[in-house]
Amino acid sequence: MKQTKRFAVVGSDARQAAAGRALARVGYTVGGVQQLPQADYILLPLPLEQSGLPLAQLLGAAKPGALALGGKVTDGAMTIARAAGVELVDYFARPELTVYNAIPTAEGCIGILLERRSRTLWGAAVLVLGFGPVGRALAVRLAALGARVTVAARRPVQRAMAEELGLQAVPLTELAAAAAAFDTVVNTIPAPVLTAAVLAALPKGCLIVDLASKPGGTDFAAARRLGHTALHALSLPTVWAPETAGEALARTVQTILQEREGRV
Repeated sequence: MKQTKRFAVVGSDARQAAAGRALARVGYTVGGVQQLPQADYILLPLPLEQSGLPLAQLLGAAKPGALALGGKVTDGAMTIARAAGVELVDYFARPELTVYNAIPTAEGCIGILLERRSRTLWGAAVLVLGFGPVGRALAVRLAALGARVTVAARRPVQRAMAEELGLQAVPLTELAAAAAAFDTVVNTIPAPVLTAAVLAALPKGCLIVDLASKPGGTDFAAARRLGHTALHALSLPTVWAPETAGEALARTVQTILQEREGRV
């Protein structure tokens, strides 16, 4: 009789809990941190370094040869894992998880816009900075709601892809010149793109939602001085759709394990 592999799910947020339930549904034995000494696999949080977990202590309790999977794994975390005799894999580096996470991120951002705006998104001129997975998922959903979406992107191929979808597109280098036409801006670029000069070109009272990882792409102090509302909206999959985010994480982890076993 084949022995069921055992997962220890570490972390208490709603996404981790949902991932544990999803792994249990496909046949793994799933427990919490108390299962570490017996676990074949350890599911660690995202982002790993900001979770506040005593990583050395946790991995030190794992059985030798266990496989740990965490999100946004740093070199320091890798060193701790090697010292504990545990292999550590970064599931956040998987492109499919980025795509899965873009969906609840886009929906969460739309929820914020609907909550904060006093007018419909239908007919609104919205500027989206960046056209990676999150920018693309957001832009097409905004357009489906009737917004007039313009994408600002650095690479010509990204602008071409936006135009292929019926969106407007401008180069990032022309951001300051284009800014005056928009009272709603969403940034997905983890670099300083909404500088003081660009913010000064926006209409006063502009709503800015920055989805980029810390420190974001917005000069938040300048935005406040200029009378804009600038929000740094992080971890939207966990905040807005933890069940979906957890299931996407579990699916990605399953694929990693199947690849390691030569089953895909």
